[in-house]
Amino acid sequence: MKFNSLVLASLALAGASLAHAGKAERDFYTAEVEPAVRSAAGALKQSCGCDVKMDVQMSTFQTVDHLRQVRYVAESITEKARGYCTDAPSKAAICKLKTLEIARTGTAAFKFAGGKGTASTDESSYPHWDMITTVLDK
Repeated sequence: MKFNSLVLASLALAGASLAHAGKAERDFYTAEVEPAVRSAAGALKQSCGCDVKMDVQMSTFQTVDHLRQVRYVAESITEKARGYCTDAPSKAAICKLKTLEIARTGTAAFKFAGGKGTASTDESSYPHWDMITTVLDK
């Protein structure tokens, strides 16, 4: 239950920050991004045993095209987590991640420090699962 509360609280905060976005952006966030982010958090919990708080920095995404990058990050996690977390060392590497922040910064990258990962997107690229695991596996 605590996991679901954290995910819901994170999504509620992100949704509240959509107040300045247009209808198309709000609708896309609700229909596409929220479910993808929930699915990614669920995949990490189920496959790797990690409770990862997802924090979408909505103020950095101004268009539906920008928001697609968030969905792509989440889908990459959902698709690849099960195949990656097949042994204890891999699970331990992924579970170092306590919070995953997704923001548009103009550069597609993944950085990690102190339990917090930042997945940065740009106009047309996002950090996919392999970029994330390369950093977490160090």
